[in-house]
Amino acid sequence: MVGVMIVCLYSFDQAWTTDPAYEQIIDGYKKPISQWPKPTIDQGVAWEEMTSIKRDTAYFTTQDKPEVILGKMLFFDPKLSKSQQISCSSCHDPEMGWTDRRQVALGHDHLEGRRNTPSLYNIADRKVFFWDGRANSIEEQAVGPLTAHNEMAMNIAELPERLSQVKGYLPLFESAYGSPEITNEKIIRAIAAFQRTIKSQPSRVDHFIDGKYNYLTDQEIYGMHLFRTKGRCMNCHFGKDLTDDSFHNIGLTYYKRFYEDLGRYKVTNNPDDVGKFKTPSLRDLNNTRPWMHNGLFDDLQGIVNLYNSGMHMIDPTQEQKLQDPLYPVTDSLMKPLKLTRDEVKAIVSFLEALSGSRFKMDRPDFPRE
Repeated sequence: MVGVMIVCLYSFDQAWTTDPAYEQIIDGYKKPISQWPKPTIDQGVAWEEMTSIKRDTAYFTTQDKPEVILGKMLFFDPKLSKSQQISCSSCHDPEMGWTDRRQVALGHDHLEGRRNTPSLYNIADRKVFFWDGRANSIEEQAVGPLTAHNEMAMNIAELPERLSQVKGYLPLFESAYGSPEITNEKIIRAIAAFQRTIKSQPSRVDHFIDGKYNYLTDQEIYGMHLFRTKGRCMNCHFGKDLTDDSFHNIGLTYYKRFYEDLGRYKVTNNPDDVGKFKTPSLRDLNNTRPWMHNGLFDDLQGIVNLYNSGMHMIDPTQEQKLQDPLYPVTDSLMKPLKLTRDEVKAIVSFLEALSGSRFKMDRPDFPRE
């Protein structure tokens, strides 16, 4: 019955644009993706075609693995923090798209961070971690929040002894690693193993890519076309998770102002990296607001309008750059798009169709003594 309703809902969609090629464009996407119109890609960009994701049929089997069971317990257990009041799930809540829905993270002693909490959806696919790329593995990423003074603030050297006092953890470690001994290496390995199981579920866009052409409205298809062409979005957002896993300054550095954040530069000390942040995945956007590294934006239409402007609001003059080598330069990929109001709305409708995850994870009954 649900399937019938979907077919009815999307088959009566009517054209709303003045584009004379509108119907031809829509028909051009109702075929295998290898036959779709090619996207607009700048020279030198090593892009990949969009691909669909499938439902993780091994999910429940994976969740029953001893290492994952242990990792899930640790992920949700506030005993891993100094105050014993904050867990990894405090900022990465499964009911909030594995984020916290805050502008910036809130942690130990009610201290705020400076950046928005990234979602953990599809973290196993990532090559670098954090907005500035300072971690190169999930294990390295997992250590960061545990020890950060404004997050969990834990003295990690004391963590194994603390958990060893909780008798219920000993058999879990033995089941996962063949020994009840608790070490930081095992703690981090287990948390990382659990995080690797956090995956997006297929969206309507995925079903469309797989040939179920009734899953998108004509407006959403047209928005996908604009995303791929006039919007130039696939210069950075491509492949399975719609990210290049690279770093760009998109003009939101707020240099020498209240929201200043030098981004990737703090990791590399390369002046060319000032204001650069990692390209986020566009998977499950509706579940992961607010957006951008500073969490200042919670309206998709507003964000598309920002990109439409070209974002070159604070580019330095040649003299300014000579006087201040750290003055940020907006990425050359950013250009005015000249999208109409209806075209902006179409792109937004496509972006909203990228959200498919609805499963809510139950919190485990972790050991308390």
